[in-house]
Amino acid sequence: MRILIYSYNYYPEPIGIAPLMTELAEGLAKRGHEVRVVTAMPNYPERQIYEGYRGKLYLNEYKNGVQIQRSYVWIRPQPNLLDRILLDASFVVTSFIPAIMGWRPDVILSTSPSLPVCVPAALLGWLRACPVVLNLQDILPEAAVHVGLLKNKLLIKLFARLEKFAYRSASKISVIADGFVENLLSKGVASDKIEQIPNWVDVNFIRPLPKENNPFRTAHNLNGKFIVQYSGNIALTQGLETVVQAAALLRHIPEIAFVIVGEAKGLQRLQQYCLDCGADNVLLLPFQPREHLPQMLAAADVGLVVQKKNVISFNMPSKIQVLLASGRALVASVPDNGTAARAVRQSGGGVIVPPEDDQALATAILELYKHPEKVKTLSYNSRQYAVEQYAFDHALNHYENLFYSVTADTQAVESKVVSKII
Repeated sequence: MRILIYSYNYYPEPIGIAPLMTELAEGLAKRGHEVRVVTAMPNYPERQIYEGYRGKLYLNEYKNGVQIQRSYVWIRPQPNLLDRILLDASFVVTSFIPAIMGWRPDVILSTSPSLPVCVPAALLGWLRACPVVLNLQDILPEAAVHVGLLKNKLLIKLFARLEKFAYRSASKISVIADGFVENLLSKGVASDKIEQIPNWVDVNFIRPLPKENNPFRTAHNLNGKFIVQYSGNIALTQGLETVVQAAALLRHIPEIAFVIVGEAKGLQRLQQYCLDCGADNVLLLPFQPREHLPQMLAAADVGLVVQKKNVISFNMPSKIQVLLASGRALVASVPDNGTAARAVRQSGGGVIVPPEDDQALATAILELYKHPEKVKTLSYNSRQYAVEQYAFDHALNHYENLFYSVTADTQAVESKVVSKII
């Protein structure tokens, strides 16, 4: 097949949707499909276009058998509401030109966020007479309204209409968790239009490695420590302040060390908060190169998943699959009724504590520190569950079969139309 992936985020961005879409595109290419990706100039999470990509309107690249068509976007490091609108609008406009100029795809995979991308993807699907599969990584505008990112009533109405258009125009909608299915069904989306495909992890790349002689531990003087690690986005929905507060409660135990890995701006905010709380047992580090990720994850005794109370129930952080694959025990400070809590509970690889509760988080970490056998059991369960449920090959098979099915449906409809005309 000729497969077009329409995704705002892609390599070399290190977190979020980008690694997932990169692995999917390259995995499909390895299976002999012709894959083209329409994406923005890389800018996340720093929210500024990476060096080497600045000053360009368009750029065409090839990596691991995938054609990557990049376009300029309006991006600001600290965006206000207008900047966010211009960001989405700029990608909608600039990305459509390379999308329409390239070869005709057999199927289009469009990712959300960004929700406005559904417009050029749907238009391209109509012009090229090919099906569009909408991949939902989050449900907008609901999630943005829930955490206070979107407050303007006019924009909320506009995005709600966009959401309805996205669901209506897609041939199929792939969702990453059962909470998404429930949400879409409540909005009147037909069940046969929804396909649940969990996000994945490359279990051959992310795998359990020994803590002894670990390069990450050695480089940061962490040998002999019980390491509690968070790696990922530092934004409104996480509330990393709770982790810092928990660290401060445990600073009297010198063997316990907290490591937070994230983007520079987020780390700067946390640095001051650590000083204010007296949390001198917290090590703040920038994102590591992807090739070092397995060793970094293996350095931890415990991996953290953190969300605020107001995070909407269906939110499913992709870091859960990664932490499980690394074979480490999880502590999830997340809403108990949410998709993230459900996933950790089902894995048997972690414990769940109430969000934004530093005392509960500190108590759970201390409990694991005192009971290494429990950590060992949780770690074993984590890895087993990741291999069984989140292996990349499972997801790749599922997407490949989905693409074949929607193209077959389209061809069947076209045949019926031709028959009627004749």
